[in-house]
Amino acid sequence: MIDFFGKAGVYKKVVSLLFLLSLLAPNILLHPNVTNASVVPINSQATYEAKAVLQQLYAISGVSIISGQHDYLESPDEWTNQVKGLTGKYPGLHGYEFGAIMDQTESQLADQRQKVVNSAIAWNQAGGLVTISFHESIPGTCLCWSNVKKEMSQADFDKYVTPGTPEYTQLLADLDKAAVYLGKLRDAGVPVLWRPYHEMNGNWFWWGKKSNFPTLWNIMYDRFVNVHKLNNLLWVWSPNAPNAWSDSYTATFPGENKVDVLAVDIYDNDYHPDYYAKIVELANGKPVAVGENGELPNGTILNEQPKWAYLMTWGKMLAENNNLQEIETFYTNSKLLTRESLQSMKAPVSPPVLQPVLQDERYGLQAEYYDNKDLTALKETKVDAKIDFNWSTAAPFPSMQADTFSVRWTGKLKPKYTETYKISTLSDDGIRVWVNGVLVIDSWFNQSWVERSGTIALTAGVPVDFKVEYYDNTNGAVAKVMWTSPSQVKEIIPASALLLP
Repeated sequence: MIDFFGKAGVYKKVVSLLFLLSLLAPNILLHPNVTNASVVPINSQATYEAKAVLQQLYAISGVSIISGQHDYLESPDEWTNQVKGLTGKYPGLHGYEFGAIMDQTESQLADQRQKVVNSAIAWNQAGGLVTISFHESIPGTCLCWSNVKKEMSQADFDKYVTPGTPEYTQLLADLDKAAVYLGKLRDAGVPVLWRPYHEMNGNWFWWGKKSNFPTLWNIMYDRFVNVHKLNNLLWVWSPNAPNAWSDSYTATFPGENKVDVLAVDIYDNDYHPDYYAKIVELANGKPVAVGENGELPNGTILNEQPKWAYLMTWGKMLAENNNLQEIETFYTNSKLLTRESLQSMKAPVSPPVLQPVLQDERYGLQAEYYDNKDLTALKETKVDAKIDFNWSTAAPFPSMQADTFSVRWTGKLKPKYTETYKISTLSDDGIRVWVNGVLVIDSWFNQSWVERSGTIALTAGVPVDFKVEYYDNTNGAVAKVMWTSPSQVKEIIPASALLLP
């Protein structure tokens, strides 16, 4: 047998062999010895669940890699469900976001973070791992992308990390608000790979390229661990790959005693062997990962860079930066671990939170994009998780013209309740909807942001045929499809209720 653990100790070999056995014999559960001092979290008060996750990462290093997919704060399950729809498998790691970037009010932010919490609890209980990123706006400013991706002088940054300043007080206030929802995850027994202030060795975020970046890191650590007792967190330090736009890893490294996992953000398929070798060296035995990626690595990269414990594809870049064949090839790689693979590593949860999912159910809708208004000049096909689009004046694809295009979505609609549902559309321009063969909305003419609706009786759990057609004339382009019933709040029809044909 090849010694793929290098200089690792006997304990790590035993844990890893037990992990591999759990994959070969799914009925055998892995219960790591979470008291082993060499692989425990930096927080001595870390929960059992957090210790177990960290040891799982140690165990698979050099053997396997956990697949991961990021989702945005405003739609915390969209792209993870897209993975399921495209591959028939869920990623092993679900990436969430706690930072608001769309000018949300405080109440909107609270509601969105609660939805993240609800999703993460369900995901954890279904056997998956949870990671959360934090695109924090400059404390005390609009919750806007412009206040996240903003250069800040060293002198101004110093104000936020100096106790007693108004800026420092505002920083703590922001951290305290986020801590409320991380505390809910702690109370639910959910361990979190917490990944704040990423890409700090670049200058595109307000916390980037600061000589005293570790001070900010330590303020958050102290506030979360010693004040809020968030002992469910594993601390993930995630610099950008040290390319032409970024400093070396060591420039902003908080130190081994302040980091559980070292993760590198890699885009443009830039899986340079030097980036890998240097992060492994800096980690000094700690787990390493790909914190964000646009392009999925091919099999050669996975073989040549075996110590990546997990990777997380960033949101919509799953589809924008990878074609269907590349996604399917990645998710069939023998090294890859999905949520289904990880379920054998976790003790049974009672009572279950998620509804059982049939193995042959693939979520989303088959989408056909046409380069004219009458659904005849087929240009692109893909799977859409749901119909919730505002293209504005842009085209759905670079290959298409921005105006006078059309789309046909087909699949199945699976209701949760036996009730009469109201199906609603919001469109600019024409749209029509068939449910179970019935044309419930027929609004096939030019219009601007008009809502239409129709009703139909449905039976709980029984999928029915679902088809939506849309065209854009000129200027703005919007297509959204919602539903509501006596028991169902009005919402965009989610991917979990949509099945591929």
